Amino acid sequence: MSRPKNILTQDYTYDLPEERIAFHPLAERDQSKLLIYRNGKIEHSKFLNLPDFLPEDSILFFNNTKVIPARLFFPKDTGAVIEIFLLHPVWPSPVVALAMSTKEKCRWQCAIGNLKRWPDNYELRLTTDGLNLSARLIDRPGGVVELEWNASLSFAEVVQKFGAIPLPPYIKRKAEAEDSHRYQTIYSKENGAVAAPTAGLHFTEKVFSQLKKKGLGIEYLTLHVSAGTFQPVKVENATEHNMHSEQVVITRKNIEHLLSGKKIICVGTTSLRTLESIYWYGVKLIENARAEFVITQQDAYQLHPVEPSKALKAILHKMNEEKTDQLLGETSIYIYPGYTFHIVDALITNFHQPSSTLMLLVAALVGNDWKEIYQQALSNHYRFLSYGDSSLLFR
Repeated sequence: MSRPKNILTQDYTYDLPEERIAFHPLAERDQSKLLIYRNGKIEHSKFLNLPDFLPEDSILFFNNTKVIPARLFFPKDTGAVIEIFLLHPVWPSPVVALAMSTKEKCRWQCAIGNLKRWPDNYELRLTTDGLNLSARLIDRPGGVVELEWNASLSFAEVVQKFGAIPLPPYIKRKAEAEDSHRYQTIYSKENGAVAAPTAGLHFTEKVFSQLKKKGLGIEYLTLHVSAGTFQPVKVENATEHNMHSEQVVITRKNIEHLLSGKKIICVGTTSLRTLESIYWYGVKLIENARAEFVITQQDAYQLHPVEPSKALKAILHKMNEEKTDQLLGETSIYIYPGYTFHIVDALITNFHQPSSTLMLLVAALVGNDWKEIYQQALSNHYRFLSYGDSSLLFR
């Protein structure tokens, strides 16, 4: 697939009035509006009715990552507050699952608020119920912080006690008690995301029971959403944007279900990016059996495509060789107009920020009709962004 030479970022923007941004979730998750786009036609419904619009031979893929309370606020004696926003684990392991289960001490790359007020060799402290958490700056330019605590708790348990849920930057309010469960899917399981896979926020037990009643498949994979998901595209030519990297975990069961011949419905852009990344990893393995599971933002535009089933079987072969049912990888896949989809048939997703990588992904999926979809959502008073309403888009 040749890479498009020039994609103007300004062609993927639209006017989003602030009053259309959802600053709080609805009282009931599944009462969100649902816009359905299929074969160039648009319908409107409620999210509760989602199963009615899905083909019977479908499998839904959900991202079961769990948002961690990644914002830690350390007050200094002077009254200044240093904010540490956990981004990526560095030590003892860069693998998120292992880092979250670490005890006593760990190091993370962080975004640090008020950094100039944090002198070298100055230890920050937080205390609650006999638990002490200290933070030392290890690498100022790199934002690496060493965190140490005085109990045999996992790091996941420590951040639950001290941290705040990292709401998106466009939700201009402090995190409240309701956010700790509402900015989390009901099926979240694997600690490690610093942003929610928000397409999944609309699902309730009632919706799940209707999906099962209809005989639809349900599969879980993991992509730990990073803060880079909110990074706007600031360059004029969108192809020059530097895409963020995220950790993914896939299972043998995921691959077997992808080979089932059923329609693949992604719940969220993170699930979609994971599944398309899986395909490209299979392509890499066909070219080089020792290829690492690392997908760069150029791979989809430089590698030679193969039949999806061949790519998926190459991954199963790799799993058999390594005697494992699970693979850990990293992806910086960048999907924009001109991209050819190899795995995904439809996407369930919220309404995204203008000029964002997610807006470009939606445009890649539905073509120029994204303009009509977003215009209809605005005209019909849909709520936008993370806590907003939903859409079901068939490619």
